[in-house]
Parts: sequence; structure tokens; C-alpha cells
Amino acid sequence: MKEENKPFNDVIDHINRIEGNAANVSKDAVKKLPKPLKYFGYFFAGFLSISILLMIILNLLNY
Repeated sequence: MKEENKPFNDVIDHINRIEGNAANVSKDAVKKLPKPLKYFGYFFAGFLSISILLMIILNLLNY
């Protein structure tokens, strides 16, 4: 096991093994996702970002 992936203590090891904690997910895990799921994630993140930006702009213009 790599030094960076070693659990901090027994409690953290339990969380990672039994409860399925995804705190140590690497960036490569995103690259392995199925394409439709990856594209949905990109669409959702883009839609959310544009919506927040639009709400801020419209609030500044008092609409």
C-alpha cells in the first residue's frame, strides 16, 4: 500500500473498508466512468455554473 493511501488510524480504515468512504478517490477514477455518465456530469456542472452566474447578473440588474 502506498504511503499516501495508508489509513490514519483503525477508525479511518474501518470507514474506508466497511462503509465505502470515497475520500481517497483519485482523479483517474473520473476518467474511467462511462461516457454517458461523464457527459451528464459535465452538463450538470456547466448548467449549474451558468445558472448561478445568470442569477448573480440578474440580481445586480434588479430583474
